[in-house]
Amino acid sequence: MCWSPTADLVAGTVVGVIAIATVVQNRRPRDLPLACLPLLLGVHQLIEAVVWRGVDGTASPGTAHLAVLVWTAIAFPLLPAYVPLAVLSAAWPQRAARLRVLPLCAVGLATSGVLSYAMVTGPVRAVASGHVLTYSLPVPAGDLLVAGYLLATLGTPLVSGDRDLRLLGLTAAVGAAVCVTVWELAFASTWCAFAALTSLTLLIWVRRGRASAGSDSEPLPVPAA
Repeated sequence: MCWSPTADLVAGTVVGVIAIATVVQNRRPRDLPLACLPLLLGVHQLIEAVVWRGVDGTASPGTAHLAVLVWTAIAFPLLPAYVPLAVLSAAWPQRAARLRVLPLCAVGLATSGVLSYAMVTGPVRAVASGHVLTYSLPVPAGDLLVAGYLLATLGTPLVSGDRDLRLLGLTAAVGAAVCVTVWELAFASTWCAFAALTSLTLLIWVRRGRASAGSDSEPLPVPAA
């Protein structure tokens, strides 16, 4: 989330460029779901620019409502399922990491299921307050869902055993804490900046994975003299 439609457009474009570089440089099929995460985050920012236009009346009500629904679907049901499954795919060859991530995948899928049901059965709205957008989605056991969401999206990178993915989890955790604090002050939504940092972390991870994949290749046989 950003503090204005212009900021969302700029952030979405920057993250999109990082996303293209991340996907293009990925060399391991099991890493592709995580490599595509910046692309999802970039699209998310661009969609919110349309939500802002609906709030200020420059987009049609139908277009604005569709943007709110798509934004909410990505933020709430999709991410808590997508992130742990993507981390699981990347960590799959390491049995210990796989066993650590699997329970959090179950938490993420359960959280996603509850949030999907809430989207289908309840009204979804976006309201501007200062320089932030508040998305309303009526859910039961809100605190429990928040805990499940954070475990799925932040916990899986932290327990993956990969140094760069742990950095991803820490970056996202700090970003979430800062964004919540600033958002509660109704000053500005700053998640777009941390989305860019998260995407950069994934780009670094992909590039190191690419180098590792190259170094793991078997050397060519040298004929005896």
